[in-house]
Amino acid sequence: MRTTVGIIGAGPAGLLLARLLHGAGIDSVVLESRDRAYVERRQRAGILEQGTVDVLRAAGAGERMDREGLRHDGIELRFARRRHRVDFPALTGGRSVMVYAQTEVCKDLIALQLADGGPLLFETEALAVEGAGGDRPRVRFRHGGAGGSEDVLECDYVAGCDGFRGVARRAVPDGRTFERTYPFGWLGILADAAPSHDELVYARHDRGFALLSMRSPSVSRLYLQVPADTDAGDWSDEEIWDELERRFETDDDWTLRRGPITQKSVTPMRSHVHEPMRHGRLFLAGDAAHIVPPTGAKGLNLAVGDVVTLARALVHRVATGSEELLDAYSATCLRRVWQAERFSYDLTTLLHRAPDATPFDDRLQVARLDRIASSRAAETDLAEAYTGFPIG
Repeated sequence: MRTTVGIIGAGPAGLLLARLLHGAGIDSVVLESRDRAYVERRQRAGILEQGTVDVLRAAGAGERMDREGLRHDGIELRFARRRHRVDFPALTGGRSVMVYAQTEVCKDLIALQLADGGPLLFETEALAVEGAGGDRPRVRFRHGGAGGSEDVLECDYVAGCDGFRGVARRAVPDGRTFERTYPFGWLGILADAAPSHDELVYARHDRGFALLSMRSPSVSRLYLQVPADTDAGDWSDEEIWDELERRFETDDDWTLRRGPITQKSVTPMRSHVHEPMRHGRLFLAGDAAHIVPPTGAKGLNLAVGDVVTLARALVHRVATGSEELLDAYSATCLRRVWQAERFSYDLTTLLHRAPDATPFDDRLQVARLDRIASSRAAETDLAEAYTGFPIG
């Protein structure tokens, strides 16, 4: 089997890259180890930056997003029983975000790819990337599980969109990693309850962080900061709702809507960057190259930035014969990645209480939040970062 661009992984990064290349007349093959049903129900991010929304619309994948997604023009910061709304459009020249789950983005892109794109092969596991340092890289893969047959995909270029544990990252020799592991995680729930607020609420509390989010007008997504080794099964539904109420408490009459919890899990918190994001004709994108704590809602959006940059570089190579943009791919992406890492770290340390936090640390957190609430400059910096850094 042969193609111009071999794409490993059918998450949002790999699927969007295939869509962008298809629109430019560049052929590709997407290899995905899981089946379609798994990919389409894999719960991940749900906040799309303005730039991501614009890219999906331009790629023809925005119709259902615009119909069913929830545009948000701000977030609420909650601390010391007070509430402060950050107005995105007023601070950023009209930018906003969209609440639209990664599962839905993948469903839309899969449907488009199967309708008019190149091959999308589910249950096809990439085993190794070979020859990336030369001009004929190849991906060895196996179709149909452990007992399936092996084959080779020959490519001009390989895009590794297969996540942190995928084979692509391991094929980059002499790479350097930068990472931080946080001593807490998020206990997350999905609940059949209408959201208790019409925008996301980020709450700093002496008992720990809490986040109020949503997946639809009838489904709430909520999170509690918990110790990193927490087992979600140790928390009863009632205990979760009671703790959420404590951490979202205010001095007004706001109330938390409860409902049946349909899903419960613990998400670890870590930061990770792999440099460089390229080796020869192999390019890393998304979680294969970087991971951010979910506080800043940057993971999916960084992946989109990566593949937009890569697609632009590949189109430039085909059109002009120049590899200038391909050569700049890693440095171009990493500038945006590190800004997102910085913002995610700042927001995480602003809102989460460390296990060894002192009263001095607590007062500093409140002072930092007071600064955002009282300074347009500080508030603008948060709004600009949250709605998205420029792509490319």
